[in-house]
Amino acid sequence: MKKLLFTLVAVAVTSWAVAQNTDAKVKAEDLISFKEKKHDFGKIKQGTPVTYDFAFNNISDKPVIIENAWASCGCTTPTKPEQPIAKGKSNVIKAGFNAAAAGTFDKTVYVKIQGIDIPLELKITGEVLNAEAYAKYVAEKKDNKGGSK
Repeated sequence: MKKLLFTLVAVAVTSWAVAQNTDAKVKAEDLISFKEKKHDFGKIKQGTPVTYDFAFNNISDKPVIIENAWASCGCTTPTKPEQPIAKGKSNVIKAGFNAAAAGTFDKTVYVKIQGIDIPLELKITGEVLNAEAYAKYVAEKKDNKGGSK
């Protein structure tokens, strides 16, 4: 009888614990909505920094605090709002890229919202061209525009 009672209590406690862990957790996407989460700069000139504003809206029913914004490498510098974003209001996460090295890039900006464990991910991509390659690219682009008229 004691074994049966112990087993029933163990099953009840385990079931309760599992039920607590399966509750729907709030995700960052439930609080803020980005217009877009990826931006392609296209071809940019080496040594010419670029920035992009990732616009978002607070879609929750309370103010949202962006705790932190960081990047996958030192060549990318995100800037976050310092004040809480009120219900229904908009703001931006600014992503700067220094374009120091030639080549393609695919960088991630992480956005941590207060009360949410998993950060949102924003992406910036593009191709950095050295001065000679960029001049050639611009000339070809200009020729293509002129030739199509």
